[in-house]
Amino acid sequence: MPPRLTPNLDVGDLDAMSVFWCSAIDYEPDGGAGPYRVLRPRSGEGPRFLLQQVSEGKTAKNRLHLDLDFDVGFDIEAEAARLEALGARCLSGVVDEYGSRWIVMADPEGNEFCVCAQ
Repeated sequence: MPPRLTPNLDVGDLDAMSVFWCSAIDYEPDGGAGPYRVLRPRSGEGPRFLLQQVSEGKTAKNRLHLDLDFDVGFDIEAEAARLEALGARCLSGVVDEYGSRWIVMADPEGNEFCVCAQ
């Protein structure tokens, strides 16, 4: 059996980032201990997502980031606006390359992610 992939994101404010990411990707809290919070998909399908509280702030571009993938034709601009209302920031306009469209964004603590239609 292959391993499960669980993305793990370092955050400064565990509670605030849990609320943001649960709302952004339709997940819900699923426990945790100490500086860790586990999030799981409300649908029951998909990987768990782990938030880890750290003392240091983000200082450079993420080496690994999340893509929120949607089907071709999905309104990524409306989704970006919804995420901005939750506290995210747009870092780019719509990029249209290689048959895909995406917008680079940052969560409330500056961690980059993309909203994509492919």
